[in-house]
Amino acid sequence: MAFSSAFRRVLNGSSSIITSPFASIRFSSTLTAPKLFISGLNRNTTDEKLREAFAPFGQLVEAKVIMDRATQRSKGFAFVTYASIEEAEKAREGMNAKFLDGWVIFVDPAKPKEYRPPPPPPQPESQQSSDFGFKTNKTIGWCGN
Repeated sequence: MAFSSAFRRVLNGSSSIITSPFASIRFSSTLTAPKLFISGLNRNTTDEKLREAFAPFGQLVEAKVIMDRATQRSKGFAFVTYASIEEAEKAREGMNAKFLDGWVIFVDPAKPKEYRPPPPPPQPESQQSSDFGFKTNKTIGWCGN
């Protein structure tokens, strides 16, 4: 009898031992900033199309498709920033795994940009000369003089 009443409490959601940890995970936001990372974009998606798709969820601060510097074409991902975390969470729930310009997009929290130190300056290569007038080169092996 005690087992059936405990089982009934779990099913009805009245047991605080079982439901409280799951409820806090389920209803807590995983976003720590109002910036979202959008992947899986069509290469023809523009900043304006992205803005139109994400505008219904709240006040947009920025909607930026990332472009390749050399080709000036989309890299297939973008960042969208909202005025608040709540608006970003609504957009994440509303747009994740949805179609935009014929492609399925995925919406995730944006990670902060990591600092990468600049590369060290190139060191001059020392070339060794042989008795025959040839110089050794590390990339090719040897080259004529």
